[in-house]
Amino acid sequence: MITSIHNPKIKLIQDLIKSRKVREESGLFVVEGVRLSEETIRHGQKPELILWSEQLSPRGRDLIMKMIDQNVTVEEIPNNLMQRISNTEISQGILLLMPAKPLAIPKEVNLLLALDSIRDPGNLGTILRTSASFGVQGIMLLGNCTDPFAPKVVRAAMGAHFYLPIMVTSYLDFQNFCQHIQLPPLQIILADVHGNTPCWQADFKVPLALVIGGEAEGISEELVKIADCRVIIPMPGGIESLNAAMATSILLYEIIRQRQE
Repeated sequence: MITSIHNPKIKLIQDLIKSRKVREESGLFVVEGVRLSEETIRHGQKPELILWSEQLSPRGRDLIMKMIDQNVTVEEIPNNLMQRISNTEISQGILLLMPAKPLAIPKEVNLLLALDSIRDPGNLGTILRTSASFGVQGIMLLGNCTDPFAPKVVRAAMGAHFYLPIMVTSYLDFQNFCQHIQLPPLQIILADVHGNTPCWQADFKVPLALVIGGEAEGISEELVKIADCRVIIPMPGGIESLNAAMATSILLYEIIRQRQE
């Protein structure tokens, strides 16, 4: 049993939870909670380390036994130590150390989502989960997006990381990708409160990249210049805008609706 807060494994977990730089340099991230751990394992992901404590539920202990059978390193720690290192208000007693293995965005893609400076972790995680549900084929993170492997993003996404190719890239690389895929070039569609095309009047049946901007800064000028269409979600109630996660959900639903007609 690990009992010291100074243990190297414990310190690594703490650093990964706190620091984007450590996550990027190590290629590791942290998964917490029974349900998310189950989702992780269900997709064939093998943890490098599992920490668990006595308060873990029988359901979680079953998962521990399966991982021991697969020769995963499993360490028990006291409840109070688990709570100290946990990024959740009340720990469920299980924490996984996972390698970050982003999937590659396919070259033949017809539905890409580009996120421009989405800084709220909960919003980003919700967008990832929604995108996985609607069959988005790749996510490109532009500008000053929050880290997709930050603990709050991982929790909100609830396993979407294992479905979705996620790429952190530049505005120029995004534009080049859209121009050089093997299918007809992607139409670049901006969700823009200043747009003049209602979303249900836009042609979403063509291969496209949907761009969603952050609430604070909106969409960058670099993307506005290359846009093929700027769509708006009509809101007769008078509210000026929706948050990024809600707008993404509405637009992805409309895209799928049109494509199933």
